[in-house]
Amino acid sequence: MARFVRWYGSGPLHLLALIASFAIAGYAMVRLFAVRPLEVAIWLVGAAILHDLILLPLYSLADQSAGSVLRHRAAPEPRVPWANYLRVPGFLSGLLLLVWFPLVFNLSVPYPGATRLSAEVYLGRWLAITAVLFVASALAFAAKLRRVRKAAHADEGRPAPGAAP
Repeated sequence: MARFVRWYGSGPLHLLALIASFAIAGYAMVRLFAVRPLEVAIWLVGAAILHDLILLPLYSLADQSAGSVLRHRAAPEPRVPWANYLRVPGFLSGLLLLVWFPLVFNLSVPYPGATRLSAEVYLGRWLAITAVLFVASALAFAAKLRRVRKAAHADEGRPAPGAAP
């Protein structure tokens, strides 16, 4: 097993999950290309161009800007890396918006027969999901910050390693 882990880089369960993911994605692609090959190809190329030429520079700039603004503040207490607590909910919210933007912005023909929902509910629900994602991330950040501060205060009472008692 150790030889397999050295060769592959992870355990066999990871390899099995990866193979299953590719099988499911391959099946979905075959089914999509069988129904609308041109539309799927245009969507894939458009998504790659949109991401690489527009979205990647925008969110890289936003990440660099947030980092440079918040980097210059002095931190007398222990620091907790905060960037991923903003990146993860931002990414998930953006992904939901990317998938559902025609319905969120009321740009498509509504599907009342299929969903029994009017087109007006999608924007509010996307905003609510986004708010829940950021609140959950803020709570996770606060819990992590509390654990780090509690550990730092507990370490203040202990003698330094190697110090004479």
